[in-house]
Amino acid sequence: MSSSFLFNATTLSYLVSMLLFFLFLGSRNRTIGYAGSIIVYFGFILQTVAIGLRWKESYLLGIGHAPLSNLYESVVFFSWTIILIFALIDFRYKFREIGAFVVPFALSGMAWAQLGLNSGIDPLVPALQSNWLLYHVVTCFLGYAAFAVACGVSIMYLIKVHHERALGNVSAGSVVARFPSAIILDDLNYKAIMVGFPLLTLGIITGAAWANYAWGSYWSWDPKETWSLIVWFIYAAFLHARITRGWVGKRAALLSILGFIATIFCYLGVNLLLSGLHSYGGG
Repeated sequence: MSSSFLFNATTLSYLVSMLLFFLFLGSRNRTIGYAGSIIVYFGFILQTVAIGLRWKESYLLGIGHAPLSNLYESVVFFSWTIILIFALIDFRYKFREIGAFVVPFALSGMAWAQLGLNSGIDPLVPALQSNWLLYHVVTCFLGYAAFAVACGVSIMYLIKVHHERALGNVSAGSVVARFPSAIILDDLNYKAIMVGFPLLTLGIITGAAWANYAWGSYWSWDPKETWSLIVWFIYAAFLHARITRGWVGKRAALLSILGFIATIFCYLGVNLLLSGLHSYGGG
């Protein structure tokens, strides 16, 4: 069995799970929500095995590196980290409605990787031939995944408060009534960013150490480095405003969404649209 087959099965699992979470929102049937969680966990297990198989396949080809070296592999790993963070929240809080707003991020990544990207296993370019690759990529993408979850929760929050303000009260039979309370959503947004921010910080630090190893300089204001710093400042501003000025609610949700948009541009936009030392990441 190949990693490609398992990645396709993973994509299908995430699709089915997302549809079940959507159906759960409309049906209020807890069994459907539970099934959505079970299937997304099943997909996560398949993806974990597939990543391990791809790693093994690279050694069988005589290349031998962690499957984190090109755009295809990074998108697959990003999807994996999103489901990992979602699973931790699902285990802890059982708010399965969140799955309808988070699983689509992972599904989009897997669908794009399987249908639109080159899945070949290639030798590492010289700049990537370092153990820093693993440390830097893992910490960065775990941070990105936490920001993805925060974005999904923030979208839920904005929908929730919009309906509450527009209608005065959300009827018990509406889809929005299935959402956790606005207070809980706001708190989950904050907690997700509290997890993601130190991981991103660690990712930037390991990236600087890696840059010094590969290019002889800790920081060169490469577009990727610059945008990483922009993302860091956005989430630093979020936490500063939250802690010192009591920013909660709509402003916090909008800033969280803005931060994730900047994160996606840092990850994909810079690699695909701008040239620099990280241009190999677009391949």
